[in-house]
Amino acid sequence: MGHCYSLDLRVRVADFVAAGHSCRAAAQHFDVSESFAIKPVRRTRDTGSPAPARQGRPPGRGKLVAYETFLIETVEAEPAITMPELAARLLQEHGVVAAPAMLSRFLCRHGFTYKTTPDGGGVRTRRCAQ
Repeated sequence: MGHCYSLDLRVRVADFVAAGHSCRAAAQHFDVSESFAIKPVRRTRDTGSPAPARQGRPPGRGKLVAYETFLIETVEAEPAITMPELAARLLQEHGVVAAPAMLSRFLCRHGFTYKTTPDGGGVRTRRCAQ
């Protein structure tokens, strides 16, 4: 994934172009690519700020968000449920296909942790806020 240039550099490039220079001249002056010199100018024109847009997927937009209460209630009712079993139950009751690893990451983000037991099994429990 690419990196973002500093806001200071973006402001200086946009100001340089606003002062009457071309984007190509700004790229040469600040030793950046021509495409980068165009982007802060365009972003300033469109949004009023040369700040970079947020990278990545917006939070809270996954396909499991709609089934959050179902998943949490199921795990709290049956802490020893395995992720393949949870995926099968989600498919059976809601018709949603979800990989076990995706369910595990979802539960970890919601404060659940997997604890192993001496008999070789394990249970999911909520993390304690301290």
